[in-house]
Amino acid sequence: MNWLWVLVVVLVLFGSLLAVAEASLTRMTRVRALALAEEERRNALILERIESDPPRYLNAVYLSVMFAQNGSAILVAILAERTYGGLGVTLVSVGFTLLYFVAVEAMSKTFGVLHSDGAALAVAPLVWALGRALALPTRLLIGLANVLLPGKGLRQGPFVSEAELRAMAEAGHEEGSIEEEEKELIHSIFEFGDTIAREVMVPRPDVVAIESDKTLRDVQALVLQHGYSRIPVFRDDVDNVIGMVFAKDVLKALHQGKHDMPLSDVVREAHFVPESKKAADLLREMQQQKFHIALVTDEYGSVSGLVTLEDLLEELVGEITDEYDREEPSVVDLGHGIYRVDGRVGIDEVNELLDAELPDEGWDSVGGLMLGLMGSIPDEGEEVAFQNLTFKAEKVNGRRIAKVLISRKPEETAPDAAEATAE
Repeated sequence: MNWLWVLVVVLVLFGSLLAVAEASLTRMTRVRALALAEEERRNALILERIESDPPRYLNAVYLSVMFAQNGSAILVAILAERTYGGLGVTLVSVGFTLLYFVAVEAMSKTFGVLHSDGAALAVAPLVWALGRALALPTRLLIGLANVLLPGKGLRQGPFVSEAELRAMAEAGHEEGSIEEEEKELIHSIFEFGDTIAREVMVPRPDVVAIESDKTLRDVQALVLQHGYSRIPVFRDDVDNVIGMVFAKDVLKALHQGKHDMPLSDVVREAHFVPESKKAADLLREMQQQKFHIALVTDEYGSVSGLVTLEDLLEELVGEITDEYDREEPSVVDLGHGIYRVDGRVGIDEVNELLDAELPDEGWDSVGGLMLGLMGSIPDEGEEVAFQNLTFKAEKVNGRRIAKVLISRKPEETAPDAAEATAE
């Protein structure tokens, strides 16, 4: 029986080591492993090899954890039954489970988190060996899981979810290992994956375009007036865009004295994308096909706006401005719970600002939400209440709400509370 107790201790120690490995490796990245290799840290090359294919090695760790945990629990139950009888099995098993949680799950994983670099380097050889030895069993078991979960299985097995990564970013920021800007960038990347072209495009009323029968001098004047380097060219109507004109092509032609050159001779190909196009896919296309601007079309083929490379990058890193930008802030805090908001500001941004839950299914902007609530184009000064907020059309340009004043409705005091105050 003594050798069984020794085996229990060995399995608990092995489980603790695996818990340290799991906690430290999930916080490790390949970039960090490469940095440790450049510092010539011991086992850094093995760690970099593990981080090049994390699922393979983590799955082996998970499987080993199950063997260590269940194996030690079974042995403890056998020893308890031989020593104390039936009731002893229950009491000892409960006590062992609590002890295992404290010693292995809590203490060991906490150590792995606090000393992730050193711990990951120390356990790298063990994890690498487990990954090689258990490669076939883990692959077979994951394959079995995929058969049992048709359409939902994962070829590489368990993974870290988006919610867990966001939580890790928040925890890292609280611990001081991740800066505020880095944390915001991580959240922006996840949000970017769900963003579509319609949500980031410049709406059609704000699109600066030029007719195809205009001259190069007209294009030059438009470029100087608005500061854009690429302008859509249309024939008869903006829905009939025939291409894009680049400021550098126009300036080159004018410099060469070709003042009478038809605009059509310098027009380049225009790129069109649907409103539902994923922003991430569009950014990838812009990189691969080397274009910086795309016209957005609705389901009927009409042009509803345009998206630039800068618009997409701003979704990730925030507003990008240069020395020529003179834009007013999109949100201004006027005090006393009142905000002046540009009508184009997104619903999500307002929800975050006011800690509200405004619906964003039917509208992308505050102006669109207010139009939907009122059912018509408001006059300047008109108001509409929704939830506990009041929306006031401060400035209306044609058919578009340019500026909106948002304020919270004062909370009504409950009658009982008012009477209590009076007394």
